[in-house]
This record gives sequence, C-alpha cells and structure tokens, in this order.
Amino acid sequence: MKLQKIAACTLIVFLALGSVIAQRSETTVEQEYLNSVEDVIVKELAAADDRDSKLVSLQYLELALDSGKVSPDMVYALEMLAGEGSFTQVRTNGRLANNFPDIRAKACDLLAKAKTEESKQILLKVILADNEPMVTTAAIRSLGEIGLNDKNDVLEAISWTEKKYAILNPTSSLALEILNAYEKLAPTATDNTSMIQSISAIATNYNYVTPVRTKALNLLKQLTGR
Repeated sequence: MKLQKIAACTLIVFLALGSVIAQRSETTVEQEYLNSVEDVIVKELAAADDRDSKLVSLQYLELALDSGKVSPDMVYALEMLAGEGSFTQVRTNGRLANNFPDIRAKACDLLAKAKTEESKQILLKVILADNEPMVTTAAIRSLGEIGLNDKNDVLEAISWTEKKYAILNPTSSLALEILNAYEKLAPTATDNTSMIQSISAIATNYNYVTPVRTKALNLLKQLTGR
C-alpha cells in the first residue's frame, strides 16, 4: 500500500512538472494552482517517515530547480530534508530512526541551486548542527557556490567548522571543499584573518593528504601575495 501511494504521488508530481516546463511561457490561474498543488505534495513527501518518499521529493526538487523554478515551499522542503536527523530527530527505543545522511547531503547540494539568502541560512544551520562529514562537505560546497557572505558570516562559520573537524575528525575531502569555498568567497571578505588562519592550519595538518595541503599553501600565497 505504501509503495502504491509513493508511486501515485511520484506520477502526479512528475506529470505536473512536465506541464510546468512545457507551459512556462503561458502561466495561467490554473497553472499557478497546479504549481501550488505539486509543492504541497512535495512537502508531504519530504515530511514522510520513509526514506523512499524523501528520495522522490529530492528527484522532483532537482528537476524543478534545473528547470528554473524556485518557490518558498520548495526551499522549505529542502530545509526539512537537509535537517532530517539533525534539526529533527525521531528516536525508536533510544535509537535515531531518521538518520539519512545521504538525503541531507543531496538536499544541501540542491540548496546551492536556489541561491537565496534563505538557502544560505539553512546551510549555515547545517554546518553548525550536523556531525556527518559528507553532509558538512556538501553544505560548505553549496555555500561557496551561492557566494553570499554578509558581514563575514559564512567565512566565520566555515572557519569554525574547520577547527571542529580538525580536532574531532580530520577529513581530506571536507578540507578540500573548505579551501574551494574560501577561494570563491575570498573577494567578499571584510576581514580575512580567520580565513587565513584556517588555511594555514590545513596546510600544516598532516592528517590531510598531500594534494589538499599543497592547495592550501598555494591559496595562502595567492591571498597573502607571498
């Protein structure tokens, strides 16, 4: 029964999306209604307990974002998915039952396509709350792609995250994305002190593979002119 429900919702969502893409230049009252209906369905799928429904929601959201559509309901659904198991926790006999790091990571990747202040704020919440390197890596990558850094809020959050993982769980893939984000956000920095310190720490941390440390050294030279 659950599989039939998911299949039916999936069919409705993808048929609706096909209609949206085909008629983007002919928006009508009926089309606006259809858009709102499909957004409601996607939010319900994102909020469902089972992983399969969340995957269907992500598939729709990716197609919609790739077609140029962004709505508050879509961003809200992505926030739910990005925080599944961290912002919201469901426990069964003391065990976390909704820990889906792959779902959270994919939602973080998709938030980069929205490129809004709201999506930036969601990603900042993720890197402060999540302890899974793959999720944090995706969130930092997306923050770099969005490119917003109001009063150094993003650079400071990334610097804090670098320190946290350097102590608890140094991960080369995460360190690389931190460097990539620094490189993209450097032109927006109002104060690069914490960023320079963070890059220096990566360059001298032998828990990271050589290519990551080399990139850190090169970026340091680029930013300091030395």
